[in-house]
Amino acid sequence: MVTEQELGLYDAVVDEGALARAATRFAERRILLPTFAQLADPTTIPTAITTALRSVGPDEPDPLNLWRVHWHNAGDRTSRVEVPEYLSLPGELTGVDATILIALGNRFPMIRAHKVLAAYACLAPRVVAGGFDPARDRAIWPSTGNYARGGVAISRIMDARGVAVLPEGMSKERFDWLEAWTSGPDDIIRTHGTESNVKEIYDACNALAEDPTNVILNQFSEFSNHLGHYWVTGPALDRVVDHAAAGRLVAFVSASGSAGTLAAGDYLKDRHGSRIVPVEALECPTMLYNGFGAHNIQGIGDKHIPLIHNVTNSDDAVAISDQATDNLLVLFNTEPGKRRLEGAGVAPDLVNALQHLGLSSIANVLASIKLAKYHAYGTGDVIVTVATDGMELYRSEIEKITERDHGGDFDHTAAAATHARFLEGTDTDHVLELGEVGRKRIFNLGYYTWVEQQGIAFSTFEARRSQAWWEALRPYTAGWDEMITEFNARTGVTID
Repeated sequence: MVTEQELGLYDAVVDEGALARAATRFAERRILLPTFAQLADPTTIPTAITTALRSVGPDEPDPLNLWRVHWHNAGDRTSRVEVPEYLSLPGELTGVDATILIALGNRFPMIRAHKVLAAYACLAPRVVAGGFDPARDRAIWPSTGNYARGGVAISRIMDARGVAVLPEGMSKERFDWLEAWTSGPDDIIRTHGTESNVKEIYDACNALAEDPTNVILNQFSEFSNHLGHYWVTGPALDRVVDHAAAGRLVAFVSASGSAGTLAAGDYLKDRHGSRIVPVEALECPTMLYNGFGAHNIQGIGDKHIPLIHNVTNSDDAVAISDQATDNLLVLFNTEPGKRRLEGAGVAPDLVNALQHLGLSSIANVLASIKLAKYHAYGTGDVIVTVATDGMELYRSEIEKITERDHGGDFDHTAAAATHARFLEGTDTDHVLELGEVGRKRIFNLGYYTWVEQQGIAFSTFEARRSQAWWEALRPYTAGWDEMITEFNARTGVTID
């Protein structure tokens, strides 16, 4: 049976010996851990650390880069900004009067994606509770891409061995990065399939778990992933909305993936009463139609409902086709596409900024447009979403898509057709407003994965129906911050 500790819910030291060895190792390597409160509000990071970071590149495997695992990095990824960087998408691009804000995740260090925050949130509490011994254990990171990369990065700069488990069909750029950051080919485990083949990842991890030194950090069931985004991503997006001053926040939209980022929606709903809208691929419409299939919206692994998805707090579900995200990636990142958008009245600076949207980011934008049209949101209504990563991870995908869909030549005619069909033609199909029956149906789908297949206690599974259960999780993060502070004191590491 899976224990609470295996779900990332540590509230005390579980192995004093492992904790002592970790403290010694961190002291030798001069590794200092930030608290979640410091990542939520980087102005509280000590001045000495901020100064020291000026001499550290954002892609270096340097422990100081742990202090950049937040939303407040500037575009240069070295300096810090007061408000997380975001794009405000105008009607000339979206075709709706509602304001759509998208926070840019490619400002994060090491991997240029916000999943490095989820990885830190999952490993740091284990280390300071003695649940992970960097000198002995291997951190296993099951993912459809960015979380595995984030886990490998966090492992390496904590001087531990990280192992990525991800589908073989992910983008070339992801594997190129992993080959550069892992200790060898044995630390990259390629499972069958693409985005939709999450069970194959779980099967590989279950086999690895037979060795007790392999510590599985499953983002789909680690509630520390949920809590990290609730307390760090949530406040960051709140600042974005406040800074934009465009009106009333009506919804938070995010591709489901592991459902970690959706926790930011819980934070915003607690403060604004805004809707929470998970997004999935139309080619694998699990939430909408109990469906299945394969798709190319990389980063939103599906065909199941994540354990950490607070389903009964979700308000709508939206499906987006990978035909749209694939082709808009090409539109946004080729000269014919850019000229088409400028001709439609989109400002050149914004057109150039669309390079900061990867495949799942484009899906989030399209889902936001669908939602605005479905609910007739207009001037004064604000939808906020996230760009998990940018196009840096998809250059090879642009070539594949162009060859497959446009005969290798994405010209002005193709750009016009793509713009008309996949952006201007965005409709309200495949939007489901969730009532009590809809929420129950989606929630119940999780039973087959988590209770029957993965051994989660039925009582734990059922308890998640109640918002009181989720609210009771919130104090864990403050407890982890106390443990992090005590651990740092134990290492004796200071940054002068």
